[in-house]
Amino acid sequence: MFAKTFGATTAGIDGVLIEVEADSANGLPAFDIVGLPDAAVREAKERVRTAIKNTGIKLPAKKITINLAPADLKKDSCGLDLPIAVAILAVYGLLPQNVCQNAMFAGELSLEGKLRCIQGILPIAIRCRQQDIPTLFLPAGNEQEALLVDGLKIHPIQKLTELIDFLTGRVSLSPAKQNFNFSHNTAQHKIVDDFSDVQGQFMAKRALEIAAAGGHNVLMCGAPGTGKTMLARRMPTILPKMCSQEALEVTKIYSIAGLLKRDNGLITQRPFRSPHHTISNAGMIGGGTIPKPGEVTLSHNGVLFLDELPEFNKSTLEVLRQPLEDQKISISRVNASYTFPSHFTLIASMNPCPCGFLGDKDRPCTCSPHEIKRYTKKISGPLLDRIDIHIQVPRIDYNEMMNDKKTENSASIRNRVEKARQIQIQRLIKYNLHCNAQMNHALIKKHCHLTDSAQTMLKTIFDQMKLSARSYDRLIKVGQTIADLTGEPHITEQHIAESVQFRNNLSINDL
Repeated sequence: MFAKTFGATTAGIDGVLIEVEADSANGLPAFDIVGLPDAAVREAKERVRTAIKNTGIKLPAKKITINLAPADLKKDSCGLDLPIAVAILAVYGLLPQNVCQNAMFAGELSLEGKLRCIQGILPIAIRCRQQDIPTLFLPAGNEQEALLVDGLKIHPIQKLTELIDFLTGRVSLSPAKQNFNFSHNTAQHKIVDDFSDVQGQFMAKRALEIAAAGGHNVLMCGAPGTGKTMLARRMPTILPKMCSQEALEVTKIYSIAGLLKRDNGLITQRPFRSPHHTISNAGMIGGGTIPKPGEVTLSHNGVLFLDELPEFNKSTLEVLRQPLEDQKISISRVNASYTFPSHFTLIASMNPCPCGFLGDKDRPCTCSPHEIKRYTKKISGPLLDRIDIHIQVPRIDYNEMMNDKKTENSASIRNRVEKARQIQIQRLIKYNLHCNAQMNHALIKKHCHLTDSAQTMLKTIFDQMKLSARSYDRLIKVGQTIADLTGEPHITEQHIAESVQFRNNLSINDL
């Protein structure tokens, strides 16, 4: 006897269709799973066999072989428990095969036959829709996440017996319906951190506005307590709102990582990730035997904040080069290669020295030159070269701290940022780009037009500062973003001057 049904697993951030084939034959009783299963899938035979027994079904003692196709893809999802159980029941004639071959099944089985929720339901549901499979059976509790995908019948199941009764026609089940406003959770838009809370620091706020408008990376340097972390945490509040495609990408990533809260809906607020400086290379870029998303992917379409940058391991900082340059990260393993998206805005902060008071006019630095050099040498020149904006964040005085006048809020800054982004989208949409930071050298030469005085100034700056080709490009891109914020069609001398000011506040030579 032979039977087949469909399950799914995840590879990278996408769902992959798995054909679950079952065969029963006479001979010594056995239960084998082939098709490159990992330990969790190999152990499914014990969970499935016991779950079927505890539902009151006694199967004849035969040799059962389960094949998971494609055979060259490593399977690591405990969500294959349910399709394996369905295929076994179908091969024994306890379930109609035509129904099993027109649906997808996903879920983990307990020993008593209950279904447990699994990670990665959203990409699995997307794959189900792409394969034109009309129905998806999954554990109760996962249904609202799957309902983010239109055009599917979603049936939440609590027990294996419930599924058997439905597929054999003994009971009827209505497809799940989406909770009210589930796909557009307005609670996520509530702004807690606002730029109006920040006293002073007008230059730093201006730098972050430019960074938000053009998708540029920022490095803030200043003494402890000057507000670097406070400023960084407010960065997502001035970034443009995510479009539906961006929101779906972020939700898929968090679904696979197991960070999507039940009934939280489509993630519509840009991510903000702030890993501790003890994070490993794999934690930063992703990894494992079967790679999972790291912090650079979890911050996709959002902000990655690295506080106390020199405290991070140097090798961990160096792995940021590829995602900063390519907006994606490729991880190769023996069985497969995976590509994760990593288009994020990097906000980094650091003290100028270990004690934090180098250059402070009121408090003397107690660090030796050797300590300062050892502290800053973890940040390599190539990494700094990929950060567009370098700013000093000074201590504010008492009068600024006690000023009761409300400063500009995040909403008004976001309005300017969104207007500038619209200009950039109109310029770059045919290249499938949406901000200035994504332009390469060819696009810069084609779309970034400098006035004669701006070209003269830029030539002088290039010669005096001994800029690299990458620094030159980034200087122009920041200048173009400043021009977009002012609504001017050309990059003028004033735009280049401001761009250089944010580049020269913290030069590589200063470190």
